[in-house]
Amino acid sequence: MEQNGANDVNGGSTSREEQEEALVALIDHRTREVKNLRQRISYYTSQLEEAEKRLQDSESKLARLRGQANVVSSRSSLGEGTKTVKKERSDSPIPKNEGSSKSQHQSKPELLIPSVSPKISQPILLPGSSTKASVNSSSQASPSVSTHSITGSKMKTNKSIRPSTQQEDIKTKEKGTKRKFEQKEHKELIPLIRTNSSARLIHCQTSSHISSQHKRKLRSLALCPVNDQLFVTSSLDGVVNLWQVQARGSGASLLSSTDCASSKQRRWPEDIAWHPEGSSLFSVYSADGGDSQISVLDLNKKQRERVNYLEDKPHVKGIINNIVFMPWEDICFVTGGSDHAVMLWSEKEGENKWKPKALHRNLHSSAVMGVAGLQQKRIVLSVGADKRIFGYDAHVGRADFRHQIDSKCMSVLPNPCDFNLFMVQTGTPERQLRLYDIRLRHTELHAFGWKQESSDSQSALINQAWSPDGLYITSGSADPTIHIFDIRYNAHKPPQSIRAHQKRVFKAVWLQSIPLLISISSDLNIELHKIM
Repeated sequence: MEQNGANDVNGGSTSREEQEEALVALIDHRTREVKNLRQRISYYTSQLEEAEKRLQDSESKLARLRGQANVVSSRSSLGEGTKTVKKERSDSPIPKNEGSSKSQHQSKPELLIPSVSPKISQPILLPGSSTKASVNSSSQASPSVSTHSITGSKMKTNKSIRPSTQQEDIKTKEKGTKRKFEQKEHKELIPLIRTNSSARLIHCQTSSHISSQHKRKLRSLALCPVNDQLFVTSSLDGVVNLWQVQARGSGASLLSSTDCASSKQRRWPEDIAWHPEGSSLFSVYSADGGDSQISVLDLNKKQRERVNYLEDKPHVKGIINNIVFMPWEDICFVTGGSDHAVMLWSEKEGENKWKPKALHRNLHSSAVMGVAGLQQKRIVLSVGADKRIFGYDAHVGRADFRHQIDSKCMSVLPNPCDFNLFMVQTGTPERQLRLYDIRLRHTELHAFGWKQESSDSQSALINQAWSPDGLYITSGSADPTIHIFDIRYNAHKPPQSIRAHQKRVFKAVWLQSIPLLISISSDLNIELHKIM
């Protein structure tokens, strides 16, 4: 009897220990959960305060404007103006609570491209942009244009499509005129650089693995500037594919495929850029052999009329490495080439008429690898394999500053929120990415990077992207990895790296409309990564 009683006591003790251990583990889990939620509350509290300040500022500006004009009829639009401000999206890559995000996205069509102003062309009705859009399998469209509904890597349909007559009838905006330019709001982010000893991590989950439908290695990935749920990919097969994100990042549909190889030598696009209105795509090629240097893919036209090649060929030799539209009121773009030249292209009267002007041909002593424009000034940044960074004042017509660094430069990327901040990609391992303040010019604010396992050399095909809030940078890698950097983190290594794809990752871009990353790789696949 005594022995049985002792066994009962031991059994009860073991049971209590197990319960205690389970409760300790549960408390630890819930402690982390509370900490994470508190961080989110803190973030969104600060975002709310900033949004309220912006709202008050806009309302006061509107009140002053109406007071000056003294127009009685303008009072009726006050509600509209306030409503527009309240619909402003958060730039945070961290998603809001599920209930509010669902209600936001159910309230508007999935593929409606918003019109910034009455002067800008109407929303593009691309194939699949409406649930009522018809698909005519007996149309006269070229076989190279197809539509696929893809979730993961499964294809549901494969039908030829023909753009609707409404799409075909969209008139080209009068050339040579200034667009209604919506100035973005400047945010001071530079004081935050290197202020934290720990990084705020982005929690990602790969939600979809999609075949790119390209036959050769991928080269470019670009989001539509007026609807970031539309994106394009290009590859060495010369084809440009147009995609639409489906089901809040659970999949993507291939809307069209267009052969954009150069007219003579059938070269692939080296780089692509969206027109600011989102109606067309510009591709750059090579200056060798008298071939076309730039093509324009008009998404509003029939397949056979879609691609046109610009007549002017201002670059004199080698590959044209980069094309970027400037963030200015007048629509123009800049190209940088292996001939050391930086060209500014301005719109002329007539369809697909652009006038090139050499900003400079001799400032760089080697290939220009990257170009970009600054928001607050007409400054064109250019970086080259000669290790030089130039800021050229396009208004004055001379170099504003020059900086020489210790490594070749591969690309330059201005911050989307702080207009004084820009990033330069270099060839130095573990210090590939450098941050600069345009006002300090020669001062490096921060340098960070990664160690590559598969290669010591840095490829110019590896690219970076800023998060919409300007606090994070994603970078591809020679390894099957996406690196994510927090500019507030004071260390040089990436605070987090996501295993993605089977081969090297070229680029990973952030969507603003939904919490999602899209990446491309030399494994010929596209991956969608939901931000949790």
